[in-house]
Amino acid sequence: MPDLLLVNARLVTLAGHEGPRRGASMGDLAVIDRGWLSIEGDRIAAIGPDQPPENLKPDAVLDVEGRAVLPSWVDCHTHACWAGSRIDEWSSLMQGTPYLELLKAGGGIMSTVEAVREANGPQLTANLLARVGRHRLLATGTLEVKSGYGLNTEAELRMLGAVHDASRATDILVTGTFLGAHALDPTQEDFIERTISETLPAVAEEFPGIPCDAYLEEGAWSLEDTRRYLERALDCGCPIRLHADQFNSLGGVPLAVELGARSVDHLEATSAHDQRVLAESDTIGVLLPVSGFHLDGRWANGRAIIDAGGALAVATNDNPGSAPCPSMPMALALACRRCGLSPEEAITAGTWNAACVLGLQDEVGALAPGMRANVQILDVPDERLLCWEVAPPPPPVLLVSGQPTRFEVDGAE
Repeated sequence: MPDLLLVNARLVTLAGHEGPRRGASMGDLAVIDRGWLSIEGDRIAAIGPDQPPENLKPDAVLDVEGRAVLPSWVDCHTHACWAGSRIDEWSSLMQGTPYLELLKAGGGIMSTVEAVREANGPQLTANLLARVGRHRLLATGTLEVKSGYGLNTEAELRMLGAVHDASRATDILVTGTFLGAHALDPTQEDFIERTISETLPAVAEEFPGIPCDAYLEEGAWSLEDTRRYLERALDCGCPIRLHADQFNSLGGVPLAVELGARSVDHLEATSAHDQRVLAESDTIGVLLPVSGFHLDGRWANGRAIIDAGGALAVATNDNPGSAPCPSMPMALALACRRCGLSPEEAITAGTWNAACVLGLQDEVGALAPGMRANVQILDVPDERLLCWEVAPPPPPVLLVSGQPTRFEVDGAE
């Protein structure tokens, strides 16, 4: 695409912060009410209010006539690499079977583990790319994808290899996370020890510096074993994240804060005390409200965390069991209606703060010179309508690294 100049735009820049927005600043979108944006190659070259300088000589000029322009979404928590189907499990959930009961009976995550272990690398890559297409269709320009459905060294490395291969085959930014501490595999002797002492170091060697995540919950990893796993990840030079307080408050928030985790995700069962602990730390809370919508109607209290001065992100948690959803606008709409966020706070949570969770704030999440030209142009002049409308259609214009994205979705195998 030729170098492009956008004019007469309402620019929702999210610019001006080095780290995550927190507390009251989450509502500050750094809006330029009427301005211009210059794109050269795959980067934003310049931005400003009013009319552009006369010395700019772009190949193309697009007058957006007052429409809102903002960064594409940064989905910082998904499990979008999987195989198989859990439609039957969903039917059981609809009949009232609790999710943890399914997990303890060998269903839930373990049913997906079996399907992933039977799939080869190209199959996993193809399935992931199909889901990447759905996320991209809904204006996601950056997608985090976790492993965790392999639960042994060979299968986890194959999953992460599929994430890597998919990242090279798509125009959006795809980044991987190792979630070796996901479910407990009853078929493996000394599973926890093997994960900590064998699988984690092998992954860190193959993918140096990869973020490592864990799922702390009843029927999954205990607090003591989660601590050992995360400390080993830090010893291997990997940043850490943590799933905590989805169904039960087991001490995950204080552990994440103590160890300096980038994020602690879910937070539906977090106590008022731990909400304050999180808010006073550098760890970002990640809300995953699609899980509450799909499973059991429980929601994290995002309002309390922001009011206490905390930093929040919002993500889809796209996965086959608890949140089958590629739509960031849907997640943001739920965060407003059920977690207490304002539309402005939700937009911050789905762009800039989410980029900070991934350590990508120098690349994505804001409209500023030097950033990737990942830009969505809405068909409305008020960005709050993104959260007011439930599951809105894609924006009419989406640029990924300065290129107009193709809205093509292939079927998964």
